[in-house]
Amino acid sequence: MTPAALAAFGMLLVPVALFGLAAEQVVRSVQRWPVPARVTFPALFVLPYLAVSVSQHVFHWKWFALYAGLPMGLSWLLERAAVVDREQRGNWRDASTLLALGLAVDLRWFEGAWPAGLQALGKLLLVGVGLYGFLAIRQLSGTGFDLHLRWSDLKTGLCELIFLAPVLLFLGIELDFIHPHASAPGLATAALSWVGIFFFIALPEELYFRAWVQNLLERRLGSRTALMISSALFGLSHFNKRSVHFNWRYVLLATIAGIFYGRAWRKNRRVPASSITHASVDWIWSFWF
Repeated sequence: MTPAALAAFGMLLVPVALFGLAAEQVVRSVQRWPVPARVTFPALFVLPYLAVSVSQHVFHWKWFALYAGLPMGLSWLLERAAVVDREQRGNWRDASTLLALGLAVDLRWFEGAWPAGLQALGKLLLVGVGLYGFLAIRQLSGTGFDLHLRWSDLKTGLCELIFLAPVLLFLGIELDFIHPHASAPGLATAALSWVGIFFFIALPEELYFRAWVQNLLERRLGSRTALMISSALFGLSHFNKRSVHFNWRYVLLATIAGIFYGRAWRKNRRVPASSITHASVDWIWSFWF
């Protein structure tokens, strides 16, 4: 990874760390700013793109405009949502923001902006935009995005894993989706792999589908219906994974997994809990299936 890419990665970790470790202080500070400052500040999310694209000679004004303008547009939407929906029951502005972020990642709309091998930076950028918008601007309650890990997170996450793993193994083998194979990674390799999956796959997906989607749906539809809908949406987000066609097996298994991830989040409304279940499933699959 080039120095510019490392610098961009570091910049993109800042909002994750700030909201994960000191969200209350950050939100209080942002809320003291005048509205124009709150809405225009996230234009700074263009800086990681600028650093990478200029250093690797792939800069384009259209991507610069998008990465400067989209964060401001979504922040404006969520600023309005905070004003007109003080009860936080969710409205079309929340849905529009979630749709924009979700489709951009799932359909890989913006991957052309980044050099080969660095597309993950674009996804991490959108995570930061979402964190700023929903936590600092919208001040959405009950998300459970907190990187101060607790023993209860581990207990809940592993408990749901124990219930989920046999179901996925049975269905995965029966549907010819997974194929067991021998693999014995070293302890350090296995540990680093789990940590990487936790922070860069499970945590962002659980933030989106549980802390934002399921959380907002609960306010209008109740916890059970919200769990089923958010799980179905999570499953559908895998329709184009590992296949050039609609991967119905992956959708089905991911939907079932989403139910258990949602249960883990709902237990104490903690993203780390569901992320532990999610990361563990992906980790087991990566080494033995």
